[in-house]
Amino acid sequence: MEPLAYRLRPLTFDCIFGQDHLVGKNGVIRKMVEKGYVPSIILYGTPGIGKTTIALAICNMLKVNYDTFNASSDNKAKLKEIIDNAEKTNYTILIVDEIHRMKKDTQDYLLPFVEKGVVTIIGITTVNPYHSVSPAIRSRCLVYKLKDFNHDDLSKIFDRAVSSLDKKIAFSDDAKDYIITMANGEVRTLINMIEGVSLASIDKEEISIDDAKDIILKPSIQIDKNEDSYYETLSGLHKSIRGSDVDASLHYLAKLLAAEDFIPLVRRLYCICYEDISLANPSMGPKVRAACEAALELGMPEARLPLASIVVEMALSPKSNSTLLAIDEALKDIEEGRSGNLPPHLKNVYSFDGNKDGYKYPHNYPGAWVKQQYLPDAIKDRKYYKPKNSSKYEEALKERYEAIEKAKEK
Repeated sequence: MEPLAYRLRPLTFDCIFGQDHLVGKNGVIRKMVEKGYVPSIILYGTPGIGKTTIALAICNMLKVNYDTFNASSDNKAKLKEIIDNAEKTNYTILIVDEIHRMKKDTQDYLLPFVEKGVVTIIGITTVNPYHSVSPAIRSRCLVYKLKDFNHDDLSKIFDRAVSSLDKKIAFSDDAKDYIITMANGEVRTLINMIEGVSLASIDKEEISIDDAKDIILKPSIQIDKNEDSYYETLSGLHKSIRGSDVDASLHYLAKLLAAEDFIPLVRRLYCICYEDISLANPSMGPKVRAACEAALELGMPEARLPLASIVVEMALSPKSNSTLLAIDEALKDIEEGRSGNLPPHLKNVYSFDGNKDGYKYPHNYPGAWVKQQYLPDAIKDRKYYKPKNSSKYEEALKERYEAIEKAKEK
C-alpha cells in the first residue's frame, strides 16, 4: 500500500503550497516551464519542504525524460549509464539528490555533459549551496531557495491530507494545531502524522488533542548538525544571549542539545563570551570554559545542567562589544594598507640603556607609564578602542584609558 505522503505528492504546480515565488502564478520556475524549457537549477531548503516535489512536477509538466541520482549513495557507473541514455534523447533532466555530497571525480565527469546540454540538472540539497556545492557545479546552475511554510500553508496541506484519507475522520481544531506544530514545518512529517493518527484511531470519528498527543508523543526535531537548520539554531542562541532573553536562549539551547553534538555549541558559547560580553564581565570567560569542559566530560543528559547554568548567566550578564569593534577597525586598517614601519625605539635592535632617544621602559617611571609613540608615524593618532559604560569593570578601564589620553596631551 502506498503511503499517503506518496499518493498526495503534487504532479503540477497548482497543488504546491507555500512556494509562490517559484511556482505560483508569477513564479520564476513556472514561467520557464510555460516556455517549455528549464535550465540547470539547484533547489535548497529545510527537509520535507517540497524540493523533490517541485523537481518531479517540472519533469511531469514538461513531459520530458528524467533520471534520478543520489550523490551520497550512487556511483559514477550509474551516472555514466544515465548519460549514455541521455545522449540518445533531445532533452533529459537529471535530478541530483544531496548534490552537496557529489564527489569531485563524479562532478568532473558530469560537467561537460551539462555544458553541452546533454543533461539538465536539478540539484536538491538541504545545505546552502553557496557554502557546500562546488563552484564548478554552482556556476552552471540558477540557485533558488524554498521558503519555510507558514501556518496557513500547513493548514491547507493538513485539510487536503485529511480529505484524502481512506477512512473519513475529523480532527478537532486543537488536535489540528497540535499536529501542525509537532510536524515542525515538514510537510512529509505532517502527512505521516495525520496518516498515523488516523490508522491508530480505528474506533474514533473525531480526533481530540489528547488522542493526538497519545499517538504522536513528541515533535519532529529538525536539527541535523550537517544542515543549515543546526547553524540557524546556533545563530538563534547567539542572538538571544546577546539580546539578554533568557527564555529564548534556553529554548535554542534545548534544541541544540537534542542533536547531542557539543563541539559547535561549545565553540559558539566561547565566541559569544568574547564577542558580546567581553570586558563587561571578564570573569565570564573562565566560567564558560569550565561549564563547557564539564558538559563535554559528562555527556547527555547531565551535560544540560552546566550548559543551562552558563547560558542563563551569559544571557543576564552585562554586554559589551567594545573589543570586537576595536579589533575589527584595526584589521580594516591593515587590510586597506593603513599602517607603516614601527617606530625605531620599538624594534629589537634597541634595548633599554638610558638613551633618551631609545625605548623608555615604563616600569622605570611613576605609575608604570611614560609618554612615547607606539603606533607607526602614518597613523600615530589613530584610536581604536572606545570603552563602554556597560559595567563597573569597563568603566574602570575607561577611566584609566582617559587618564592616559590626558597625560599624552600634557
